[in-house]
Amino acid sequence: MADARTTHHGSEPIKFAYWVPNVSGGLVISDIEQRTGWDIGYNRKLAQIAEAAGFEYALTQIRFTAGYGAENQHESVAFSHALLAATERLKVIAAILPGPWNPTLAAKQIATINNLTEGRVAINLVSGWFSGEFRAIGEPWLDHDERYRRSEEFIRALRGIWSEDSFTFAGDFYRYRDYALKPKPIDPQPEIFQGGSSRAARDMAARVSDWYFTNGNTPENVAKQVDDVQGKAAAEGRRVKIGVNAFAVARPTEAEARAVVDEIIAKANPEAVNAFGHEVKNAGKASPEGEGNWAKSSFEDLVQYNDGFKTNLIGTPRQIAERILDLKDAGVDLVLLGFLHFQEEVEFFGREVIPLVRALEAEGGRSRAAA
Repeated sequence: MADARTTHHGSEPIKFAYWVPNVSGGLVISDIEQRTGWDIGYNRKLAQIAEAAGFEYALTQIRFTAGYGAENQHESVAFSHALLAATERLKVIAAILPGPWNPTLAAKQIATINNLTEGRVAINLVSGWFSGEFRAIGEPWLDHDERYRRSEEFIRALRGIWSEDSFTFAGDFYRYRDYALKPKPIDPQPEIFQGGSSRAARDMAARVSDWYFTNGNTPENVAKQVDDVQGKAAAEGRRVKIGVNAFAVARPTEAEARAVVDEIIAKANPEAVNAFGHEVKNAGKASPEGEGNWAKSSFEDLVQYNDGFKTNLIGTPRQIAERILDLKDAGVDLVLLGFLHFQEEVEFFGREVIPLVRALEAEGGRSRAAA
């Protein structure tokens, strides 16, 4: 029987992105040492390392209030622009939160940065999961599906502002009459990413988003989400690209890599992990189906904010490369990575893992051609 890897890959090389640590505390809720800085100097150097290592994208985070180890947070759009100014090819995805932002502001900001960086900026529209954050800044906290309805209008408004000379729109959340934005972004329009595992999130992605991010998971479970999103997108005459979250621990032996994860979990901050889990699970329970991104996440899963351990990119470079190809077989177009010690581990990943992924992709292509 033929290896599935030789028959189900897409023709495009899988892409790599990394979480930008513009928020303090690293990417795990643990007291383990994390040689990762949230300041601009550390992040400029990290962006340059990632670009040289073969990463195509970086994703900045948006937080307005402290919590779960994130005592300091740089604003995402301004920080994204600073990273773009320090690089030449890397695309930076700025996280934007409806409520604090409206489409007018976002369209203007992103169009300007797009022109200044020859089109290297994108956005990740975050519908919102932290009710306490909205209350703290005086923003109304909408019901689950209403948050996604607002996000969909936000995206439709962005696309209209960026493409039409005189934009008119009458939605439930946003309204425009003969609005003209100049200059517009250079073609093609900035890519729009979004996340979420609820039905409302998948439906919205199928209708309006370029990319759909899902939390970390096994290839089998990711494939179920991919099939649902792509089936709905096909009905709209579209195809959505898929990104999956992962926390990578690449070490010379699998035992060394597993020991790192064990230490992360052993040194987890139980109070912070449980508080985070309570908040995100409540957000998911508010959906009509009563289930969201973190519905089945254990304590150990929640130590990494986006279920990154579930993706199992933990082991030797060869093991990780093969598991990335399994994700590609499941329909994944991009892997969004977190690390314990970002600068050195991004460099190691680019030197030891990405070349193996490319070699496996080439082998799969040759096998298909022979078949």
